[in-house]
Amino acid sequence: MSEERSRGHRSGAARATRRVGAEDSATRLAILDATAKIMREEGSAAATSRRIAAVAGVKPPLVHYYFPTMDDLYLAVFRRGAEAYVELQRRAIFSDRPLRALWDLSREPHGTRLQLEFMALANQRPAIRAELAAYTDRFREIQVTALTFIARERGLDLGEFPPVVISLLIASLSGALATESALGIHRGHAEMLAFVESHLDRFEAAAADHPAAG
Repeated sequence: MSEERSRGHRSGAARATRRVGAEDSATRLAILDATAKIMREEGSAAATSRRIAAVAGVKPPLVHYYFPTMDDLYLAVFRRGAEAYVELQRRAIFSDRPLRALWDLSREPHGTRLQLEFMALANQRPAIRAELAAYTDRFREIQVTALTFIARERGLDLGEFPPVVISLLIASLSGALATESALGIHRGHAEMLAFVESHLDRFEAAAADHPAAG
């Protein structure tokens, strides 16, 4: 390796391992909270370092100290929210009515608004797109595994109720409703919600009546 390339390699390694503050720093957490708040209430375009600093109550240079690039900041906000969602998903799956709980979780407006902002960012930022795809696949894998176990335990026909289809229906329908609501479109939403929730109730009632549901 040439001396010039070696210097470049060392420089790149130094950048990759640069200290950016403790994970549990109160300042870092305040910046993450402020970024998520702005994205939910004003959109990602409003999440500038100056605006984030003002909402977090810190000096603007500290935003770049903890998060050298905006991608670093966006990814940190996304990962924190995604890990929290994994825990909520786990609780829903182990609840008495897992399908209804998963449906309610997917329609939670607080998280939906932020998810829509990240989907918009994914069109422009490859790092966000890759992270969003990876976590979506992880969410679906958890759901499908859990729903498969629930269906088998309760004697439900996996051919009639494919877990991957149920998982996709929950995600797709809730996403479509959230997108339309954000645009101010509500026609048919009440009817769709009543339809979906009625079928979820029937599905879970059938599962509960099966002897294996014990």
